Amino acid sequence: MSDNSAGGDSNAGNDSGTGGNTQANGGTQRPNTVLNFMLSNKVEAALWLTRIFTVVCSFLFIFPILGGNPYGFYQRALISNAATSALRLHQRLPHFQLSREFFGLLFLEDSCHYLMFSLIFMNGYPITMAVIPVFLFALLHACNYTKNILNVMGPDSLQFMRKLIDKLQLQQINILRFIACTEIFIMPAIIFMMFAGKCSFFLPFVYYKFLSLRYTSRRNPYCRTLFTEMRLTVEHFTATPSCPGIIRTACLKAIAFISRLSPPIPQ
Repeated sequence: MSDNSAGGDSNAGNDSGTGGNTQANGGTQRPNTVLNFMLSNKVEAALWLTRIFTVVCSFLFIFPILGGNPYGFYQRALISNAATSALRLHQRLPHFQLSREFFGLLFLEDSCHYLMFSLIFMNGYPITMAVIPVFLFALLHACNYTKNILNVMGPDSLQFMRKLIDKLQLQQINILRFIACTEIFIMPAIIFMMFAGKCSFFLPFVYYKFLSLRYTSRRNPYCRTLFTEMRLTVEHFTATPSCPGIIRTACLKAIAFISRLSPPIPQ
C-alpha cells in the first residue's frame, strides 16, 4: 500500500513539474488528463488495471449476476492476480539472476507468494475461499492509485468514491487480518477436499509451502500474528477446568504438531 501511494505521489509531482517547465519554455502545455497521468507511468497504470480486473472477476465469481460459467471468472481473477504479482515482482527485482541469492530474495517477496498462490489454484477445482484474499488485496492496493486519478480529475470529483476509499483504508488492518485468517483456514479446507476427491494429493504439501512463506513474510506479519493469537486462545481454553480431558489432550497435541511444522523466522 505504501509503495503504491509513494509511487502515485511521485508521479503526480513529476507531472506537475514537467508541465511547469513546458509552460516556462513557452511551449504548449500538456493537458493534465487521466490518460496522460496513466501514460506517465505505464507500469503503475497496468498494475491498477489488472487489480481492477481482478476485483471485477472475483465479484462476478462470488455473485454470478451476469450468468454464464462462474469458473471462467474464477480463472480470470487468478490469472489477473498472477499478472499483477509478476509485474510487481519485476518492479521489486528488475534484474533476473540465476543464483541462489536471487532466488532467496525472490521468495521473500509477497508478490512471489501470491504469484505462487494463483498458480496453485488456477487450474484446480474452484474454491471460493481462494478468491477472497485475491479480491481483498486487489481492492486495497487499487485504492491509492484510484485516489490519484480522482485528484487528476479534480479535487471535488466523485466525492462518494473518495469517501468509500477512505472508509476502506480505515479498515485496512482488519482486512489484512481477515486475509491472513482466510489463508490459514484454506489449509483445512484443502485437506477436506483431498479426502473428498476434489483436489490432488500433493495440493496440501504445495499449499503448506505457500503458508510457510506467508508465515515468514517480512512486510506482512498478520499470518504469524493470527497463528500466535489462535494458539493462545486454544491454550487458554484447554486450561479451564470445564474443558474435557480428551479435548485438552487433542488440542495440545495439535498445537505441538503445528509448532513443529512452523518455519523459523528470519532475523
